[in-house]
Amino acid sequence: MLVLNEAETRAALPWGELIEALRTMFRDGCEMPVRHHHDVAVPGEDAATLLLMPAWQPGSYIGVKMVSVFPGNSGRNLPAIHGSYLLSSGKTGQLLAIIDGAELTARRTAAASALAAGYLAAKDARRMLMVGAGRLSQNLIEAHASVRPICEVTIWARDARKAQATAAQLDLPGITVSVATDLEAAARQADIISCATLSSEPLIRGDWLKDGAHLDLVGAFKPSMRETDDRAVERATLFVDTRDGALTEGGDLVQPLRAGIIAAGSVRADLAELAGGRHAGRTRPGEITLFKSVGAALEDLAGAVLAFERSRPG
Repeated sequence: MLVLNEAETRAALPWGELIEALRTMFRDGCEMPVRHHHDVAVPGEDAATLLLMPAWQPGSYIGVKMVSVFPGNSGRNLPAIHGSYLLSSGKTGQLLAIIDGAELTARRTAAASALAAGYLAAKDARRMLMVGAGRLSQNLIEAHASVRPICEVTIWARDARKAQATAAQLDLPGITVSVATDLEAAARQADIISCATLSSEPLIRGDWLKDGAHLDLVGAFKPSMRETDDRAVERATLFVDTRDGALTEGGDLVQPLRAGIIAAGSVRADLAELAGGRHAGRTRPGEITLFKSVGAALEDLAGAVLAFERSRPG
């Protein structure tokens, strides 16, 4: 049985191959039951979240990921996300690999955003604003830079020290990295805005978005959470990773949906339709696009299969 730690998982999932693996999986599909989503009480702190995400390709591979999200870990200098992925044979049920779940999650999440940006962001997008400085931020920056000619990245976080630490860790040839203190000013200049936070209140305002901007929303994975306001949703053409997930779990769409500001039909396409060529994505230069993801088990399966097949002996 193969066991991949954090560093080995990262090395087994290069951006180009991972993005293509996700494109293929979204296009071809797999069996993907509704994931289990449980709130877990943590005395004296915000509740944690336990996620169980199964998926399989009949006769090929079976996988399940167990992930915990503990918001209080930020005060303990620990990652908010922990998890493991178990990959088994779809023919025999034999356990094939245990893969670091947090690294797999971070990379497949960023790769899904980059896959979407390949259809939705302007071809000449050069300025990126990263809102949030957690584990996902560096992955999102690297992944977007692999599909668009990014030359300038600005990082904003509530804690400027965390933004500075993330900026110092980035080493991307040809890309200048800075820390923003004025979120509005940075947002107004950005071609791509990627948000990965645990915010319950809007951070990005729709009136800040310039024509042609692409908004990538990765945080706010509960209906009670929010990274953008209603104006952003009104101005943008809406896309999601999966309709079932984004329209029931992602607060940035669930809240305006409940308020009657948008309808379920306002979502133009999901990643399966984009990857399958059933929707072209961006249709005009000045169009503002919004991609909301909450994660899907098929993304984990695609990444786990890629990591296993690139790492197994022989």
